[in-house]
Amino acid sequence: MSILFASLPSFSGQAFQVWITDLAKFFGVLGLLTWLIVHGSADLGYNWQWYQVPRYLFTWNEEGFTLGPLLTGLIVTLKITGWSLVFAFAIALTTAMMRLSGSFMARSVSRVYLEFIRNTPLLIQIFFLYFVISPIIGLDRFAIAVLALSLFEGAYASEIFRAGIRSIPKGQWEAGYSLGMTSFDLYRLVILPQTLRRIAPPLTSQGISLIKDSALVSTIAVYDLTMQGQAIIADSFLTFEIWFTVAAIYLVLTGFLSLLVTLMQQKTW
Repeated sequence: MSILFASLPSFSGQAFQVWITDLAKFFGVLGLLTWLIVHGSADLGYNWQWYQVPRYLFTWNEEGFTLGPLLTGLIVTLKITGWSLVFAFAIALTTAMMRLSGSFMARSVSRVYLEFIRNTPLLIQIFFLYFVISPIIGLDRFAIAVLALSLFEGAYASEIFRAGIRSIPKGQWEAGYSLGMTSFDLYRLVILPQTLRRIAPPLTSQGISLIKDSALVSTIAVYDLTMQGQAIIADSFLTFEIWFTVAAIYLVLTGFLSLLVTLMQQKTW
């Protein structure tokens, strides 16, 4: 216990009063929310059955540990998100460099792609790729889901990359060229390392957006976390319990990503 108290930060008198006031406000708001939820639940007349939720996450019996449909869907979501992140950032960097190039054709193509993606709903893009493009090029649902998310998030991330590259002072470009560096080496050794450091926070937000947007691939029957939740609800009628559980899993996933990027920034930069 003494070790615990010794690890707490020391406060001055005024700072301690502010800390106590903030803590009281936090618990006051938490108490109000709890009362609203409990009061609203009583009026709702819903028969909560949280005890049934764990079996949809995993089972543990004499046959061993088995993943339930929700965690199985989570793995599919992680695969889609992981591949989409890689391709989205590659598309974003390529598009940003095309927009900053001196080629009129490259700038035009990248601008058309950017405006088309940003001004049409993601759901329509998924349907277009799945029902029109997929039969032509022969991609399955999973590949179409990755392609749609990569193109959609890549368009937004390209503006982040472009802003980050343009934020590098002009003198560094001139210094690199004066040393005889090629454009490739200048980007690789000077520009991009600084750019990535500056755009890490907005890129993290884009990654979180991608995780949440991945729920839309359930519309083309990809059995990700959201689709598994829909299937369970159709079978069990545990509407609120399953949706709240699905939302909590997404929250943990995005929170972990934010924490991971924060730790990487503190350790590396």
